[in-house]
Amino acid sequence: MAGHSKFANIMHRKGGQDKKRAQMFTKIAREIQAAVKLGGPDPNANPRLYRAMASGRAVNMPKDNIQRAVDRGAGAGAEQLDEIRYEGFGPGGIGIIVECLTDNKNRTAGEVRAAFAKHGGNLAETNAVSNAWRKVGEIRYPLAAAGEDAMLEAAIEAGADDCAVEDEHHVITCEMNALAGVTRELAAKFGDAASAKFVWRTEIAIPIEGEAAEALLKLLDQLDDLDDVQDVYSNEDISDQELARLSG
Repeated sequence: MAGHSKFANIMHRKGGQDKKRAQMFTKIAREIQAAVKLGGPDPNANPRLYRAMASGRAVNMPKDNIQRAVDRGAGAGAEQLDEIRYEGFGPGGIGIIVECLTDNKNRTAGEVRAAFAKHGGNLAETNAVSNAWRKVGEIRYPLAAAGEDAMLEAAIEAGADDCAVEDEHHVITCEMNALAGVTRELAAKFGDAASAKFVWRTEIAIPIEGEAAEALLKLLDQLDDLDDVQDVYSNEDISDQELARLSG
């Protein structure tokens, strides 16, 4: 299924890896805070927190950073982070779903709207894009974690629906209500996953190339750089040849 943009794996921007790492830690910390606020500070009783902490460990987020995020989420003065989903269309009619955690809805709405406008896209009403998508559980492991057959067998035994190789990862998908159980069973065999979360997927992939593809990648890049944006999903189909050209 389509739904994960290849742009995140191209790393077409030149340099900036330290900045991206810091942004990743910030976004994971926000997810940890939100999870604690909603479900408490015990990861064994809070599946969302368990997944967020595991994602932090998988990218070598310092333990102190993880604990500070837990403490902030559990504190009496913890900031209120609202979950907001924006939907819109980018160049070439590509569907885009943007999921945010924010303490200021007006700021976030303005930044997301400005990004779409700058790169030839437009925001749409809620469900204008997602009505053709579905939300599933997704777990990712680096290819070095296991062979394809071993990972597939373990995933199916754990209750997953599918396991495929994508962008240097084993990508396991399952129903949303199975994500916690599948994540724990796979972690017992292979350690913490690189990520385990709910994602948007669709069967509809739209071919795009040339200037439209370049503008789309810039839009997705800008959205991903926004502090309040947690995840960006899109359904473009860009050929490997075109990706090489755009990232060259």
